Amino acid sequence: MRHVRRIYRADSQHWVGDGFLVQPLFSHMGENRGTDPFLMLDYAAPHEFSPNRRSRRGVGQHPHKGFETVTIAYHGEVAHRDSTGGGGVIKEGDVQWMTAGAGIIHEEFHSEAFSEQGGLFEMVQLWVNLPAKDKNTPARYQHLAKENIPVIRLPDNAGHLRLIAGEHNGTKGAAETFTEMNVWDIVVNKGSEAIIDIPASHNLCMVVLRGQAVFNGKDRAGAGQLVGFENGGGSITVKADGEEVKILLLSGVPINEPVVGYGPFVMNTEAEIHQAVRDFQSGRFGHIG
Repeated sequence: MRHVRRIYRADSQHWVGDGFLVQPLFSHMGENRGTDPFLMLDYAAPHEFSPNRRSRRGVGQHPHKGFETVTIAYHGEVAHRDSTGGGGVIKEGDVQWMTAGAGIIHEEFHSEAFSEQGGLFEMVQLWVNLPAKDKNTPARYQHLAKENIPVIRLPDNAGHLRLIAGEHNGTKGAAETFTEMNVWDIVVNKGSEAIIDIPASHNLCMVVLRGQAVFNGKDRAGAGQLVGFENGGGSITVKADGEEVKILLLSGVPINEPVVGYGPFVMNTEAEIHQAVRDFQSGRFGHIG
């Protein structure tokens, strides 16, 4: 059995722009919570927005370099544009996987339709590290539509999982990744228990998004909490205590390289950070048309 190491709760929340009220659950700029190759996770817990026809809520143009951003839309819609020419609307159930790589500029706003109608908004933004050899890969954009993300039923009608990235029993996830990892949405049905196996070589954590989950029959976590697991092999049991439980599972082979972060740039050395700033200031990240 793979044991729970520690359960974390977000100790703060803040607005990103005026469209995303987020709770940080881990960050490369803070305490090491054993999440490598994942750098940061902001959870925008369910929040009701009123209709807004005057202006767009969100975040204007800003740069990134040296990693990937993953936006998972659970409720609401996000409109995206970037300097590669990528863009579109991330609808409920869709995922945006953007590789900043050598440098990109993008913007994220509530979609026009969601702004006009208002409603419930919930999303996760995840930062995924790139190994040193790939930090200057050309920027790119993957739009993972809901209907193209594989869904697998769990044994004994315990629930189901969505394979955003990685592999499960021979089925491959929707995203192309640079290193080995799993990004899964898991739903455990009310009163059911699921058994989850992850390679021993992976770091592992889970974010509870909804309900009360009991791990390995003893460790309890609720919505908005991060569950970190010890290294090594062994299966994990997840039981839905009462209502249905929804979990975001993150696992991956650690990159084990130095991480130097400065705002929207994540590199391996201070010198590379200085170069990233110069590249941005000189216009090498391109422009949004």
